[in-house]
Amino acid sequence: MIEVTIYKTKGHEYAGFDVEGHAGYAHKGQDIVCAAVSILVINTINAIGRLTEDKTSLVQCEERGQIHFRFATYASHDAHILMHAMILGLESIQDDLESRLGELNSFIDINFKEV
Repeated sequence: MIEVTIYKTKGHEYAGFDVEGHAGYAHKGQDIVCAAVSILVINTINAIGRLTEDKTSLVQCEERGQIHFRFATYASHDAHILMHAMILGLESIQDDLESRLGELNSFIDINFKEV
């Protein structure tokens, strides 16, 4: 299962996120759930890096499917929009899987944690 944890402050500002694990939807190299999540997450990281002046840190391990992304302070307005777009995409994947499978899926879990 892919575990996504979005970190937000009490003031609802984004502080970062973690993505860990593999979906297990299909065999390695054919897992469309992992591919979709990876595209959304990597595109968000790249967009924040190229389109904003936010200072961030990134630690990743491809083998274990781990990405730890943090803002040095809090997300700027533009980074907030990019983060929100990523979350909407992840929730769409989650909702689509649930509607196709007719039950809660065990491929992606999205959580929010206050920091």
